[in-house]
Amino acid sequence: MFKHSEYKPRSRFERWFEARLPIIGFSYDTAVSYPVPRNLNYLWTFGGILTLMLASQIATGVFLAMHYVPNADLAFQSIERIMRDVNYGWLIRYLHATGASMFFIAVYVHIFRGLYYGSYKAPREILWLLGIINFLLMMATAFLGYVLPWGQMSFWGATVITNLFSAIPLVGETIVQYLWGGYSVGNATLNRFFSLHYLLPFMLAGTVTLHIWALHHVGQNNPTGVEITDFKKDTVPFTPEATMKDVFSIVTFMLFFAYWVFYMPNYLGHADNSIPANPAVTPAHIVPEWYFLPFYAILRAIPDKLGGVVAMAAAVLILAFLPWLDTSKVRAMSYRPIARWMLWAFVVAFIGLGYLGSRPAEGGYVIAAQIFTAVYFGYFVALPVIGLFERPLPLPLSINESVLGRHKAAEPVSDSSVVQMRQVKGG
Repeated sequence: MFKHSEYKPRSRFERWFEARLPIIGFSYDTAVSYPVPRNLNYLWTFGGILTLMLASQIATGVFLAMHYVPNADLAFQSIERIMRDVNYGWLIRYLHATGASMFFIAVYVHIFRGLYYGSYKAPREILWLLGIINFLLMMATAFLGYVLPWGQMSFWGATVITNLFSAIPLVGETIVQYLWGGYSVGNATLNRFFSLHYLLPFMLAGTVTLHIWALHHVGQNNPTGVEITDFKKDTVPFTPEATMKDVFSIVTFMLFFAYWVFYMPNYLGHADNSIPANPAVTPAHIVPEWYFLPFYAILRAIPDKLGGVVAMAAAVLILAFLPWLDTSKVRAMSYRPIARWMLWAFVVAFIGLGYLGSRPAEGGYVIAAQIFTAVYFGYFVALPVIGLFERPLPLPLSINESVLGRHKAAEPVSDSSVVQMRQVKGG
């Protein structure tokens, strides 16, 4: 996708500056003239939404760090002071806390789009792997941030999650003591978590930059999964076509975000976190934030502690192997009737696990979680097999034809026929 820069400096200063640091030309080629497939839909706008949310989280986080006190005796009171005494502190805190949930809503939609349209397939494997790294950094940052208010759920959530590392043979106890900074969750733990929570978003910003760089190198996927064959017919400049679509989606998402901030800022949290941390009183039901609930349900679905930890970790890490697990040559699930139904079963299982993660680990809830866990992992087990015998629907010969609707219906074709058709089209 690399091509010569289309930026033409107009003034003498611009020519001088561009010859020494071509940042203006790079920005122009990235955000203005960059060619994008002309058939992109609104699911492709969530990348821009995520970039904006990351910037918002970093900006509000830096402001909050100016007033937060990472001390076990003062942390809870410092949050209350931010809410009551700091000018607009309540707004900044709600933007940050609710923004974490909005961040995960956007990233789950972004991941679903990648799964549905096969955006993980060659030549985009590294792009996908960088996305998984971003997701892991997001999860770590969110968990660390949830501990900082030092309420009841913060304290006991930290206790439960860090104790999971003790299941690792030989080194588990040592890791837990290092995380705690002692023999229990306390002041040292809070200081360590605050330091990491402040650091990781900047690391995330770096990996997001690599993610965007990789995207611009290999080019964007599109709803048909057909590669670009003619830049003039198959693509449009990023600005104004894609930019206007991004702006509309961002404004819509910000209105959705604002509704939660101003009308329901505490709805997605837990009431027990409004109570100062008390090591002597265990909450009746310890649960993480909603965006961790599917993985928490998988953890509890396995009766063995080590097995549960392995399954929970595998539920995330297995996503990194999708480029090699999916054996079909067709990207988009729109053209894969069997795999499409499998993916929707996977989505239902993920949502079901999210609900079950908020329920007590007893009776039918555990059985249902075990069933949904089997469906979740079953998707990755069945995907390589389905790709070998599934007969995809006919693909358009080009992106341009898919937009204009010129391709005619035909009999379902095999993967090998699809590859041959695309090779003939590409010359």
